[in-house]
Amino acid sequence: MLGLSADQFEVYEEGVKQKIEILEPETQQPLDLALMIDSSLSEVKELEFEESAASQFIGKLVRPTDRLSVYEFADSVTQLAPFLSNVPILQASLRRIVPGDGTSLYDAIFLGSQGLMKNSPGRRRAIVLVTDAGETTSSADFETARRAALRADSLLYTIVVRAVKNEGGRNTAGEHALETIADTTGGATYYADDIGQLSDMFDQINRELRTQYRLAYYPDPRPPAGTYRNLEVRVKCECKVRSRKAYYSGGKLD
Repeated sequence: MLGLSADQFEVYEEGVKQKIEILEPETQQPLDLALMIDSSLSEVKELEFEESAASQFIGKLVRPTDRLSVYEFADSVTQLAPFLSNVPILQASLRRIVPGDGTSLYDAIFLGSQGLMKNSPGRRRAIVLVTDAGETTSSADFETARRAALRADSLLYTIVVRAVKNEGGRNTAGEHALETIADTTGGATYYADDIGQLSDMFDQINRELRTQYRLAYYPDPRPPAGTYRNLEVRVKCECKVRSRKAYYSGGKLD
């Protein structure tokens, strides 16, 4: 929702209200995005459709000033294309996806975040993850992945493909973990109970990435370096707003 003013927002850091110095819509800010496709054996039946939907997403999303990188993850994480704005090359990289045995879900978030951090600052960062939410082979754990996304200042958007609709056959623990990380970063989790829903969900993510606000303030009191700080954003309007729930203050971790 665009058209909101600064006096409609309130920002709290560790429960202390902050003075908002900058409020800007970010519809034109360049974007760096890591697109992560689950290529584990549990996803094999859906891979062709996922590749097609992801290809359409790349074609609609990427502008000349944006950069997108394509990754696949199974028992390991592989970068199929570096951060580029060349749509045909990015789309072609999707055809090199090869099914694997395990699912390194947390490693995907961790390495996607690391890749984003290597890029120049001053650009929006996001990870879009397509998966069935299984986790079997990661070296990183949940908290390592969550903190990596926060340190990268990256949003996490997840599309969970639920081929099995009853809870007994789904990775509900993985679904909850992804919801938590997405909520912390200010992103979102979408559930596809029908593979045909993927294109609509990619379109929704595309629209959201182009209709966001940037709020800036000088933390008071100033936080210690190398700490994770809790945030809360409140909005005075008849609307629902997602925002990041924490940030990393920079410097070395204790």
